[in-house]
Amino acid sequence: MVQTRRGKSRRRKITLLWVAVATAIVVGLLWMEQIALLYVLATLGLTVLMLVVAFADLEGKSSSNEVSLNETNAGERRR
Repeated sequence: MVQTRRGKSRRRKITLLWVAVATAIVVGLLWMEQIALLYVLATLGLTVLMLVVAFADLEGKSSSNEVSLNETNAGERRR
């Protein structure tokens, strides 16, 4: 259980570091009045997010559950 807490804590720290870096970049670009670059970065970020969602294998996770349920039902029928 201690390992799990350490892992979660470490992931949380890494996530907060990424958020802080992204915030610093955005604030820096706003400070330097590079709005056009912010538009390009926002468009690229949104495109990457949509591609990740589009290619996510959501169907594969539910089908593995169905296989295990079918195996369980087949075992009950044999009794």
